[in-house]
Amino acid sequence: QVQLVESGGGLVQPGGSLRLSCVASGSIFDIGDMGWYRQAPGKQRELVAEITSGGSTNYTDSVKGRFTISRDNAKNTVYLQMNSLKPEDTAVYYCHADLSFGVISLPVDYWGQGTQVTVSS
Repeated sequence: QVQLVESGGGLVQPGGSLRLSCVASGSIFDIGDMGWYRQAPGKQRELVAEITSGGSTNYTDSVKGRFTISRDNAKNTVYLQMNSLKPEDTAVYYCHADLSFGVISLPVDYWGQGTQVTVSS
């Protein structure tokens, strides 16, 4: 069974840090782009950061300079290091990955179950 499993969420004070991890498991042939999205109550899901298989990154403006996305291709894992957290970063964070299951198969979108990040004093 193919799945993305996130970990690392929790409650942190403003200015604090958290590191999210997401592992892709199962019979996966290749992993393309990986990324993190978030959804706050009453708001649409938004892209936080994404990283290509070659390591190119893209961030939403509100997290630039505070968050860092990275990946370990050997471990099928993507990370999100979040520093200088603000209350407005509070949301459920979802891992996303483009997964392929064969040489000629097209990538398929996969999502994790989400992990709650709460920034509050």
